Parts: sequence; C-alpha cells; structure tokens
Amino acid sequence: MRFVWLFALLLAAPAVALEPKDVFVVANKDMPESVAVAEHYLAKRKVPKENLITLSLPKIEDISRVDYDARLAGPLREALKDKKDACKVILVVYGVPLRIGDVVPTKEEQAELTKLRPELDAARKELERLQKEKAAADVLATARKKVSDLDRQVEKLAHGWTAAAVDSELMLLWWPKYELTRWVYNPLYWQVKEEERKKTPPVVLACRLDGPTATIAKRLVDDSVDAEATGLTGKAYFDARGQKFDVKKPGQWTGYEGYDESFREAAGLMKAAGFDTTLDDKDAVFAANTCPDAALYAGWYSHAKFVDSCTFVKGAVAWHLASSEATTLRRKDSPVWCPNLLKKGVAATMGPVAEPYTVGFPKPAEFFGFLVTGEYTLVECHARTQLLTSWMTTLIGDPLYNPFAKAPKLKAADVFPSPKGSRVTKE
Repeated sequence: MRFVWLFALLLAAPAVALEPKDVFVVANKDMPESVAVAEHYLAKRKVPKENLITLSLPKIEDISRVDYDARLAGPLREALKDKKDACKVILVVYGVPLRIGDVVPTKEEQAELTKLRPELDAARKELERLQKEKAAADVLATARKKVSDLDRQVEKLAHGWTAAAVDSELMLLWWPKYELTRWVYNPLYWQVKEEERKKTPPVVLACRLDGPTATIAKRLVDDSVDAEATGLTGKAYFDARGQKFDVKKPGQWTGYEGYDESFREAAGLMKAAGFDTTLDDKDAVFAANTCPDAALYAGWYSHAKFVDSCTFVKGAVAWHLASSEATTLRRKDSPVWCPNLLKKGVAATMGPVAEPYTVGFPKPAEFFGFLVTGEYTLVECHARTQLLTSWMTTLIGDPLYNPFAKAPKLKAADVFPSPKGSRVTKE
C-alpha cells in the first residue's frame, strides 16, 4: 500500500464500553498451560465460556505464514463465522505464537529473483559511479529510477517485510486478500474520519495475555482487576532524548524528532492530569533504581538492553520504544524490554516482534492521554493510537483493563494530535 492519504483531524468519538461478552479468547489446545491461562481469564473477567476457542498450534513463538493461514486465521474465521458482529476483541494467550514469518517465494519467484538481483547490484554500482563522476542531473535521475524500480521488483518477489505480530495481523481477520508487504494503515486510528472508516471492512481489536511464564500471564489480569478496584496511583516517568523538533519539517512528524517531542508532550499531559511526573530530556536513559512507585512509564532508546530503572506499582503500564523489545516473551534471560518489564511486575506493555520503525509505535502523548481519561480500555487506547496494522507491534495485557474508569484524570478533548501542529500522512 504505497500511496498518500491525509487524515483530517476530528474530535475523539464517544466511547462504546467494551463488555466481557465482547472478548473472544484464543488458546493453544496442545499446551495445557495455554488453556489454563485462558480459563483463568474467563473466570476472572466473567467472559462466557463459549467465547473460548482452542486451536492446535505450534508450541513455539514463531508460526509460518502457511500455518498462520491454515491453523490459526482460517479455523478462527470458521469458529467465529456466526459471531462476527459479536466478536469485538480477540485475545490470544500464553502459548499462542507471537510472530508470523515472512512469505516464502515460490520456485518461479526464486528463478526471477536469480535474474533480477545481479541486475540490481549492477544498477547500484552504476549509480555510485555516476555520483562520483558528478553526472548530469537527468542522467542521475534515470539511474536512480532504475535502481528504485528494480529494488521494488525484488522486494515484491522476495516478499520482504511480510512478517508481522500475530495479534496485529488478527486485527484484519475479516478483510479479503490484502497486500502483506510492509503494513496496512489502521482505520481505527483516532484521526481517521468516520466516512473513511466506513469504506473499509471491519477491524477487530486484538492483544495478548502473555509473558515469560503462564503464571505471569495470569497475573496480568489479576493485577488489572485489583488496580481497577483501588485505582491506579503512582508516579509517571518519561524518558526523552533531547532531540529538537521542528513542526515545519513534515519528515520529523513520524521520525525520531516527532516521537521525542511526543515523550515531552506526554510528560506535560500527565503533569496536567495531576501525576507526580519526571521527564528526563537527556540522551541517556534513566539509570537503574532511580524511578520509584512508577504507575506509568515510557522511554527510549536502549535497544535490546533492559535497564532496571523503575519500581512498579500494581497495575503499572510501561513500554520502551526500540526495535527488538518483543522479539521474544518466553526466552529465558533475554535482555529485551517486554519480558523483563513483565517480570518486574507491570500489568501492560507493548513492543515490536521485528523492526517496526518509529511509526510502528503509538505516540506516547496520544496513548497515555487517552488511557488516563478512563473512557477507553487498554486495547481501545492502543487501537485508537496505533497507525499501522498487519505490522510488528504487539500489545500485552488485559484488553478490558481500564485503570482510570472510576477516577478520570483528563477528558478525551484534552488529547491532541502529537506532536502539536503535525498531521498524519500515509506514504
């Protein structure tokens, strides 16, 4: 999907409260621990027993595209064919694979790739030569176009960038065939006009109840229910990097500078909401053991190197923006952020299963802004602020978790497109 589509801004639409009956839970019937997590969720949230769907799935974190279609998406569509309108949320649990692998080229595609790749290499070398010789502008333009055209042909045949997080792909369960290369823009994103949203097939909310162990996966719902009863209290921590943002440069809106500005804006919003808020605007991340009583945390960029900076209160929501932070949830001793945050006690987090680009994450000011309004559940906050589907980011937590329902901190109208003054452009 390579095109430009400018979203017109609009006020957040009124929330339609999700109920337990809206959640359909998917477990791996070949793993007793998976079924146990699912049954624990049904009991804790009073989800109807008929909303549990068990499928025979690989017991590892990866699933091939062929198996995803044949063993997960296909059987799930069949199980839900008479409940399509009732299923608003798909919750996959511990034991369901995390990541879908790239599409494997056919023999015919491999043969074509064997021919095209040397052509692409030669075209790149020729472009380098012309650049060194400072060739005329029109000659350089022709050479660049040749490289670009060949590069796109190779990417299409090789099915590059067709991997995805399972739950991100499941959001498009009811879509007819769509382009798997890279991403599909999310019609649920809060800045999409309703008339544009109505032009697309339905999109399902999706996330996972998961973690390094089945016990941790169960704890996520236990802590969510407890935090809802008592209210989530604690401090807010945002770890920016001091990068300057210029709203007059559209390329920065979804780049490093725009996200860094959104961390600062998130800190400002949470301070206005009444949180004891700490903003670190230096390049280094928070040092170990420097952030006590954390209820909310977001920061970047300690890539695949978890830093134990926060002590989390029960029900905490925390995530770290970097490229590899959910490449595993179950592998022991992994240094990536998601499993370590879960082990440290957070109730919800998110991260990418492969390279997501910055735009693969929600803007911190938008995500946390909507969360503290109490008008939206965790899964709704993610879907409203996630620009991409069929892509890399997975949300881990109880989809019904709403820690501020009883004590809202902001109104939806207080949340703004972040960074301020920017617009969202699809390219």
